[in-house]
Amino acid sequence: MSITNIIVGITCLVSVVALRYPIVKALMLFHPVTMREQQQWYRLLTSGLIHGDFMHLAVNMLVFWSFGSVIESYYASGIVGDGGAQKFMALYFGGIIVSSLPSYFRHNRDPNYAALGASGGVAAIVFAAILFDPWQNLYLYGFIAIPQILAGAAYLYYSWYKDKQANDNVGHMAHFAGAIWGFVFTGLLNIELFVQFLQKAMLGPA
Repeated sequence: MSITNIIVGITCLVSVVALRYPIVKALMLFHPVTMREQQQWYRLLTSGLIHGDFMHLAVNMLVFWSFGSVIESYYASGIVGDGGAQKFMALYFGGIIVSSLPSYFRHNRDPNYAALGASGGVAAIVFAAILFDPWQNLYLYGFIAIPQILAGAAYLYYSWYKDKQANDNVGHMAHFAGAIWGFVFTGLLNIELFVQFLQKAMLGPA
């Protein structure tokens, strides 16, 4: 069984349990004040295993499963060196952790702030895919074809813009930070990937 499928299975199981038992959700939630006061740094990771509702869970896991299996195969091929499985898990779980850091520093004295979800890790996987194949189409709503590089640029701008507005209950900066992590982390494992990305980006779609 692939690592992607295992992560999807564990995340779905833990999320369902947390939705059923609020005490589980409370113990795993990303809550910066509690983390600072009680040194509960594990919440950086556990918050990525729980979701606000079934739709939130379904969207995150569908996107992760769609892109994760592809990126896992790239990592396993040796293109990023040995230990592809471990590096793939570092990509995903690192995305969850890194994506939460801006919010931690911004809200670690705000007792009303809390967050949850795997969006940072999912964004990391998607932007690793953009690094490998920038002009590959992704399909919005299942049928609108958009090159990944263009969708990625729009996603970063949207996340930055909405974070500045701060008028909804979505962690846009987490999405932005997770995306940057996925792109940079993957590229640093093999600098040639950055070179190939630039060459492909400038050549345009095949």
